Order: sequence, then C-alpha cells, then structure tokens
Amino acid sequence: MRKRAAWFCFCLWLSLAALLASSSQAANYEFRVTFPEGVRAEPFTGRVYLFFSKAPNGEPRGGPNWFNPEPLLAIDVENWKPNELLAIGAAAGSRVRSHPKPVAELDLSGHRVQAVARFNPYERVVGRGPGNGFSAVVAVAPPGGRDAPQDLSIDKLVEEQPFPENRWFKLVSVRSKLLSDFHKRDVSVRGSVLLPASYYDQPERRYPVILEVPGFGGTHVSRRFTEPVQEKNAGGVEFLRVTLDPSCPLGHHVFADSANNGPVGAALVKELVPELDQKFRTVAAPTARFLTGHSSGGWSSLWLQVMYPDVFGGTWSTSPDPVDFRDFQVIDMYREGENMYHDRADKRRPLARMGGRVVLWYDDFDHTEEVLGFGGQLHSFEASFSPRGADGKPLRAWNRDTGAVDTSVARTWEKYDIRLILERNWSDLGPKLAGKLHVFQGEVDTFYLEGATRLLKESLAKLKSDAVVEIIPGRNHFDLITAELNQRMRAEIVQTFLKHHN
Repeated sequence: MRKRAAWFCFCLWLSLAALLASSSQAANYEFRVTFPEGVRAEPFTGRVYLFFSKAPNGEPRGGPNWFNPEPLLAIDVENWKPNELLAIGAAAGSRVRSHPKPVAELDLSGHRVQAVARFNPYERVVGRGPGNGFSAVVAVAPPGGRDAPQDLSIDKLVEEQPFPENRWFKLVSVRSKLLSDFHKRDVSVRGSVLLPASYYDQPERRYPVILEVPGFGGTHVSRRFTEPVQEKNAGGVEFLRVTLDPSCPLGHHVFADSANNGPVGAALVKELVPELDQKFRTVAAPTARFLTGHSSGGWSSLWLQVMYPDVFGGTWSTSPDPVDFRDFQVIDMYREGENMYHDRADKRRPLARMGGRVVLWYDDFDHTEEVLGFGGQLHSFEASFSPRGADGKPLRAWNRDTGAVDTSVARTWEKYDIRLILERNWSDLGPKLAGKLHVFQGEVDTFYLEGATRLLKESLAKLKSDAVVEIIPGRNHFDLITAELNQRMRAEIVQTFLKHHN
C-alpha cells in the first residue's frame, strides 16, 4: 500500500509539474511584427492579427473556420511605422484581443503562425482581402527558447484577382453615384453574367433574367462558369443568370438601404439593372426579372421583392436569415430582458447544430468576430439594420460582454422586419406581390432559422396571401436544395415567365 501511495503521489507531482510548465509556457509567447517600406511607405493605423493553425499545410490567414476556429490574436495600432517593432503577446496586456482564451492562457505549441495587417479598410475579408499585408508562415517557437521572441515580417500584399471573363461569363459593373456620394469615395455595384447557350447563335433574341444573391461570404465570382447551363424545359426558355455581389466593408449588405451601408438596394435597382438591360439583350420588363438566393441571399432576394414589387416578377428564396425578429435565431429581439448568449433559464445559447449536436455557441462565435473586427456575419446584421452611432459605427443591438439585448436599438430594426413590413403595408403590397413570393426552409435549419420562417408563414396565411412558404421535413441549411427542389424552382420560374411572354 505504501508503494502504491508513493507511486500515486509521484504521478500527481509529475502531472502538476507538467501543468505548471504548460501554464508558464502559455504565458510567455511573444511575437515581434514589422513591415518594410517596400510594402507600405506610410504609417498604418488599424488592426494587426496573428492567425494560428495546427494544420500541416495551407496558410492560417485563410481562417478562422466557423466550425473549427483556432487561436487568433489581434491588436489595434496607431501610426505604426515601417520597420518599427510591434510586440504582440502577454506583455502587451489588455491591448491584445484574443480568442478562444486570454493570450496568457493560450498554449500555442504545435501551431504555425502568420501575421496579417488590415491595410485595406474597405475590404471585408481579413487574411485574403486584396490590399492587406501578410507574412510568411512559420512554426511557433517555444517560449523562452533561442528563437523567442519570434520575428514576423509582413512583407507581402494580397493581390486583386482579375475577373475570370470568358466567352460566356461576363462582368457587369457600374460606378454607383448613389453609393459614391454616400461614402465620399468611388463605389461600384457589380455582378457576373452567365450568357445562355443560344446567345451568339440568335443575335435578335432577348432573354429573361434570374438574379441570384449569394449568402454571407459569397461574391459575384463565388461560382465561376466556363460555359452556359443547358436549359431543359418545355417552353424552351433560356435565361441570363446574374450573380450579384452583396459584399461590402461591413459584411453582407443584403441590398437593404441603411444608415451604415448606404442606398445599396436603390443602387441595384436604379443603376445596375439599367446597365444590365443596356449592355445585354434582356427582356427589360419586371415580368421577366426574377430573384433567388440562399441564407443571407435568401433574405436579400425576399427583401428586394417586397421592397420593389414593381421591379421584380417573383422570388424563390431559400433558407433566409431571420424574416421575423421575434425569432432571431430563437431570440425575441423586441422582448425586454432577452440575452443573445443565454436563454431565460440561463442556459447557453447555441448558434448552429449538425446531426442534433451543437457545433457553435453564440457567445464563442460573437467573440471571434470581435477579434476579427468589422465585416463578420453578426456585425452585418447591425450594419444593415441599426442606426449609425455618434462614433460613425452601427449602434450595437446587444452588449458584447454580457449578451444583453438593447431593445431601444432592436426596436429600430422594425423597418427591416419583413413579416412586420408585410403586415403593416398589406393593403398596398398584397395585390403587387400576388404569385411572387416563394420561400423554402429546412425543418431543422443548421442556424435555427426555421422559427422565423414559420412565423412568416402564419402571418401570410392570416393575410390570405397566395405566397408559398414551405418548411421541408428533415432538411437543414446545407442540404435543403436538392436536385428536385432546384428543378422545381426553375420550372416555376419558367411558367411564371411564360404567363406573360408567350
């Protein structure tokens, strides 16, 4: 027994020693970051990052992965000069933003690291945003060792990629006077156009248009085409397929005119659509102009149809972001005492699930976005729906430390609450939207979006609308659009077009 007790004490001592050594190491990681004059001659004011990854290949700056985030550090600098050493680590104290733990508690052993500077303030993407600077990828050196503190030089810039134009895949872009005047700089609205198969063989023919809005993170080049999609339908209808760019510095602007993103919806309708009709052989009529989109794009396409019922001939929206803010991913934004991070029973709020298992928590996801800064998914909602504050930034609808909802801000979101807009304006909108609303949502949406869509369905039923709102059993955010649903939506768009153009 004595030998066993002695052996147990020895093992316990070894475990504690290892834990203390690990804690000591985690507290002493230090990195020194610089950038040369050849990359940027003038001082920089903005945010600098350290991206970490245990993956053996690739570049950490491509992260963080929503469902498998790795350590991330950031620090705000002011007038940081070329070749000036910037220390990022425990010694910098509270200046360093860190996730998932405070910097002094991170164990970075086995990680690779890459430094990034957000030189381009107009780019939503951090690590791969054109104009931003980045360093080489190196293995994290053990703290206190020969290579500590570790030096990283941001000596490269992300290059702007040219539009991948070919015979069938074209760019449509126009400088927006509306947005340029709002932002006091040149801003364009743009999209990619996939031409129909007969476009060159039938030069007198004109075509209806399907405008697709990508989800968060998507742009007009998210899907690149080398040849046209072969249309197969009884009416022989072919479409120009336009993929719009919904990205902006503050995230995904959802084509909703806002105090922060500017008149993005008006710019689309008044500037890009006329440019599209002028540059390509479209059937320039609302009855030949249709909308679709998924996720944030699903919300956008529904929003555009509701706000501009005389411009578009119908929307087929899938898995839209919250269309009723009484169920904002299970949260009632209008109810006093609501909290984004914990429910009424003080249980932690999930943000995403897969196979019945929580894979994302609201507080974790939000805190990652706080380290990244502007342009994240949750920040996008405030940028689109909140008024602009005295500091020039969107007013925050919830406290980032406690999660408490600020209902005084949330109430200002009412003018973007699609269900509420429809109810309040149905006498005018109802006749204009007849036959035009089609919404599809998975019964177990990955991001808990089905609740708001159910409320929209109930509301439209009470309004005696002919809108099609379907909650599809067993489907989630990512497997909702099956080949059958895709074929059905295309067939319905064809039939809608042929009702007016036959």
